[in-house]
Amino acid sequence: MQAIWKGKVLADSSDMVVIEGNHYFPPKDVNMKLLKKNRFHSLCYWKGLASYYDAVDGDSKEKNIGWYYPRATWFSKKIVGKDFSNHVAFWGSVELK
Repeated sequence: MQAIWKGKVLADSSDMVVIEGNHYFPPKDVNMKLLKKNRFHSLCYWKGLASYYDAVDGDSKEKNIGWYYPRATWFSKKIVGKDFSNHVAFWGSVELK
């Protein structure tokens, strides 16, 4: 599966973790040249503290397009059956193909 933003591939993997309908891509399969960490965070009561990325390509930018859990909680790892820390999920104008 690929995560595509404005015709650019943000991530490409066949080893995603699907949680609550969101596809989390392993860090090794994410194109970090198009992502920039920002200071935004949100809290999920069972997954932990999420950090966010902006997509940046030349003059194009989209804030908070991807998120990840730097340290997924032990509880979420038990439910999911896998440590998905640092796996990246996308939303907004990202198309999954």
